[in-house]
Amino acid sequence: MTQPTTGTMNSNRMTTERAQTRVLVVDDEESQRTALAAMIALWGYAVETAADGQEALDKLADGIFHVIVTDMMMPRVDGTELLKRLKAQGGGPPVIVQTAFGNLETSVATVHDLGAYWFLEKPVQSQALKLLVERAAQQGRLAEHAERLERQLTYQGVLGEMVGASSKMQEAFALIHQVAPSRAAVLITGESGTGKELAARAIHMLSPRSAGPFVAINCAALPDSLMESELFGHEKGAFTGAVERRAGCFELAQNGTVLLDEIGDMPVGTQAKLLRVLEDGRVRRLGGKSEIQLDVRIIAATNSPLDGAIKEGKFREDLFYRLNVFPIPLPALRERKDDVPILAQALLDDLNHKHATKVTELSADVLARFQSHEWPGNVRELRNVLERAVILAGEGTVQMAHLPPGFSGVPASTGSVSTDQGELRVRVGQTIEQAERALIELTLEHTKNNKTRAAEILGISQKTLFNKLKEYGAQGAGAP
Repeated sequence: MTQPTTGTMNSNRMTTERAQTRVLVVDDEESQRTALAAMIALWGYAVETAADGQEALDKLADGIFHVIVTDMMMPRVDGTELLKRLKAQGGGPPVIVQTAFGNLETSVATVHDLGAYWFLEKPVQSQALKLLVERAAQQGRLAEHAERLERQLTYQGVLGEMVGASSKMQEAFALIHQVAPSRAAVLITGESGTGKELAARAIHMLSPRSAGPFVAINCAALPDSLMESELFGHEKGAFTGAVERRAGCFELAQNGTVLLDEIGDMPVGTQAKLLRVLEDGRVRRLGGKSEIQLDVRIIAATNSPLDGAIKEGKFREDLFYRLNVFPIPLPALRERKDDVPILAQALLDDLNHKHATKVTELSADVLARFQSHEWPGNVRELRNVLERAVILAGEGTVQMAHLPPGFSGVPASTGSVSTDQGELRVRVGQTIEQAERALIELTLEHTKNNKTRAAEILGISQKTLFNKLKEYGAQGAGAP
């Protein structure tokens, strides 16, 4: 199967963007209004019309528009008054003003004083209007994304899918807002489960690239032999098993953002090739003869400081400086326990939707236990604990009985290691290593050997789980 070319992907993306862009045409002359709307609709935009400024304001109150194309001279509310009201309400979408030759000077002043996007003389030239609508639409879509996320951040302590009203999270949110509009590379650091990918997605959604693709790749979950193919792509026949051409994540993220998660686990040889891609802005598929020009924003993430890896020769220092242009540290959940109540409520809403349950709140003792817990697995651990509780409770309030065995503070029963009814019983005197192995085996049994799901439940990375399994295999029979 032939992979789509970069040009085809860009064309498809632009078509989708236009179909999702709403344009409001405002003109009191029905023939001109209808003809203009039909022309803009032919370019792929969703178009509605209004006979004057008052009808336009009514439609704006009922829905979102990304661009307005308006006449100046109209009954009831004319173009000038429409712009004044939009400005008083906070600006509104970009407005393209149509004007007759006789009031050209007035229209120029309107653009300057009232914040219109641009003006065009009648009769309107189609190519000039098409270019202006395209540029105004891009600005309108970006403003919509930014306004929505800013509103969430200001009033709810929410940024994208991240939740937190604590000072540490507000600092992280502020950094995300500052760096998002730029092209700078970002390095997000934080323990496993703190939401590094969510932070990367928030940066993407607040950036001018929000309409483009977001491509994430976990460097810890890929075998070394597949890493370069996943990153850079390959041509048919480039290596054994390459039966067709395949685009890599950089090519797939053209005009968007690529997240390199767990960057510290990338092989040193691949790091050198990545550095060249970052320096040249071009990528060559494995087995390819030509290079592809890239327009991609790079975000990297790591759950452990890279300083030690640099000293050990496992991570290139020059690559680190390329990626660490704008560092964003994410706090562990134990450092922002004030966020636990609003985090828990947000997770309950999401889990109710996922499992069709009706759990509304946490009991006082459950909330107190949550706020005293250290949360080594961070938000991921909180979600896993709540998911189990939501399924058990079904509706109403999460009680202590719905929490995992041992989590409520009551010691688990003593005895031999047992997997009866999904419980792990550990006898006094058993080593931590033995208990850890038994827990991993039980979790894998529960997930029917789905290692990705098991890692999520355990609150560890897939790489950590794979390393543990490799260790058990080396120790002999009995390893999962």
